[in-house]
Amino acid sequence: MDWTDLIDTAFKVAGNSSQTNRAEAVRSVEAAVIDGELPVASTAGRHPDHFRRGVLVLTTHRLLFLKDGKPPVPVPLPAVTDATVVQTKFNGEVLTVVALTGAHRFEDVLKAEVFAEQIREAARKARTATTPRPAATAPNAAPTAAAPADAVPAELSAGDQLLGQLERLAALHTSGALTDEEFSRAKQRLIG
Repeated sequence: MDWTDLIDTAFKVAGNSSQTNRAEAVRSVEAAVIDGELPVASTAGRHPDHFRRGVLVLTTHRLLFLKDGKPPVPVPLPAVTDATVVQTKFNGEVLTVVALTGAHRFEDVLKAEVFAEQIREAARKARTATTPRPAATAPNAAPTAAAPADAVPAELSAGDQLLGQLERLAALHTSGALTDEEFSRAKQRLIG
């Protein structure tokens, strides 16, 4: 599946038959594609600030919200800590994507549970892919200086610890244990 197929399918599902909007969406996404980024899935949904539906496009690197040919609103997958769905009376299935960049809410999302699972899986893969791994050394390779090798694991450990703390904080916020204000203050304390 390529970008055009993915966006065409999502626009059909969204009930948007404007060829101009579809063409603009394809152009804006293709212009912003990161090296190695591939389309994964798409669905239709509505951002709370907009009345009409737009298209949610999941890639190997980001979640994008497209509407009326405007530049995409990106959510980087390595920063995504959770994706949840709740059913509401007025807004249908509401998808909330919690990321280190903040929470993103999309209403009236089609097949939201399936899409949320795809987001969680893609985010897990993106975090795994971006986590640096120590290079393997050949059995006959000469030993390297000890100081740089010792410094790398300490840096990764601190980064992993921070990410873990932020993920737990986001989970508490998503579950309702923390208010928006408490979440913001705690996140600021962690980030510094």
